[in-house]
Order: sequence, then C-alpha cells, then structure tokens
Amino acid sequence: MRRCCAAAAIVSVAVLTGCGQSVSGTPVAESTMSVRAVAGALADLLPTPQQFPDRYPAVVLPPQAASAAAGDLDGVGAGATVSPAACAPPEAEIGAEPAAVAVGSDDANRSTLTVELARSTEVLSGLRERLRGCERIRVGRAGADSTVTTVLDEFVPSGADDAISLRRRVIPDVGGAGLTQTMQTSVGQIGDVRITVTSMTFGGGEPDTDAVAEMFETTVRAVHDS
Repeated sequence: MRRCCAAAAIVSVAVLTGCGQSVSGTPVAESTMSVRAVAGALADLLPTPQQFPDRYPAVVLPPQAASAAAGDLDGVGAGATVSPAACAPPEAEIGAEPAAVAVGSDDANRSTLTVELARSTEVLSGLRERLRGCERIRVGRAGADSTVTTVLDEFVPSGADDAISLRRRVIPDVGGAGLTQTMQTSVGQIGDVRITVTSMTFGGGEPDTDAVAEMFETTVRAVHDS
C-alpha cells in the first residue's frame, strides 16, 4: 500500500502542469495506416513489478489511474488547454483497449520509472513529425500554467518496428525549480502496440537513462514474444 501511495503521490504532483499564452509551433497532421494487431491483452504484456530494477519498487496502476498517469507523462494531462492547439495529444481512440501502466518509485531521489502499453493505429512517424512541430508549447490546467519543451534525441532504441527517444521538461510558471519535471522517454511501436518508457525526476535531478533502456528492452521482448 505504501508503494502504491508513493507512486500515486508522484503522479498527482505531475498533474499540476499547466498554460495559457500562445507560442509558435507548426501543426502536423496525424498519420494513420493499417497496422497489424498484436495478440494478447496489454495487461498481460506489461512487465511485472518484479521485473523493474530493485531501486524502483513498482505497482501496476488500475485503469483510471493508468489513464491519468499516461496523460501526465506527455506534460499535458486530462482537461488541459494547449497552445498551439494542434500540439495537443490526440484523444484516446474510441473503443480502444485501456492502456496498461506500471510505475516504479525512487522516493529518495524524487523519481519515477513508468512503463505504458497502449493500442494505437497511428504509426510512430506521425508522432515523430508532430513532436518536431511542437518543440515548445504552453499548457494550462486548473489555473496553473507551464511551458513544456520536447527535444527528439538522435539516439533511437532498437528492437521495435520503429522507435524514438526524447527529452521533455515541464516548467511551471509558479512553484520554483523544485517542481520542474525532467523526463527521458523511449517510445516504440510493434504492430498496434505502442510502448512508452519514461524516467521522470523533479528539480535538478537527471533521468535514469539506464533504467529506461533496461525496461524498454524488457517490454519489447515481452511484446515480441506474445
């Protein structure tokens, strides 16, 4: 129970990102095409808490919390306004299987390690192009404003059909440097399963890139073996 509460507390802090004013950006149309369906329920493909590094005691989130956590990791969150509006993450696909999410927490270092599996008919190139046009956005939620920056890395993780790696920062207008979130994320696509692995820290801490690489490899292997 303590671990679950710790993970939930960190996720709830992440919800406090927000924005209002316009910032330049180039809207990019979503790319979709027919992708093969991967067999197996997402919850069954998700790594177990025991597969997380020992320094990240983990829990599998229930569906509603999983949806909220997934939204927080893109720096936007449910119910937020985004400027430019075209940079808002796409809505969940109607009738799609709920995302499966596991979160590990390192309370001493104020960091989390999150693995998300979701069904998506959007090829990863669509996400890649959208992010290139939305390197800097403003986000507003519940009266709190923030700037979200996203930079695609040259490094591309291997093993998936397609993959990207990115560094994201969520900088709140109010609250000081201690509430700034820094994330290192690897995103991969295997058929219609999108794999997202993120290390998130608060304040001046650096994301755990080794843990991201380890869990991305573990998750890719599980999806391939399904």
